[in-house]
Amino acid sequence: MQTVLIYAAAALAEIGGCFAVWAWLRSGWSPLWLLPGAVALAVFALLLARSEAEFAGRAYAAYGGVYIAAALLWGFAVEGRAPDRIDLAGAALCLVGAALILWGPRPA
Repeated sequence: MQTVLIYAAAALAEIGGCFAVWAWLRSGWSPLWLLPGAVALAVFALLLARSEAEFAGRAYAAYGGVYIAAALLWGFAVEGRAPDRIDLAGAALCLVGAALILWGPRPA
């Protein structure tokens, strides 16, 4: 359960940090938004390093599935764009893949 919470918090930090850059570059927001964006991205990296995965590559791979689902939620909650059924099906597949990567049985 701790890994799920870490990945959820990491996704929020990463998407928030990336959105700050997007808002500055594409939406004309103040460049001052880059400062909290950089902090959010640093928090993202620190959180992901706390993952319980055995090695970094596995942590990043599993996180990718969580990121995809979180990005669709962000689009809905922050940008007002509801995911369609194909988005939801794709996110579900990614979450199943992330769970398999993290918790699937491994040969002894």
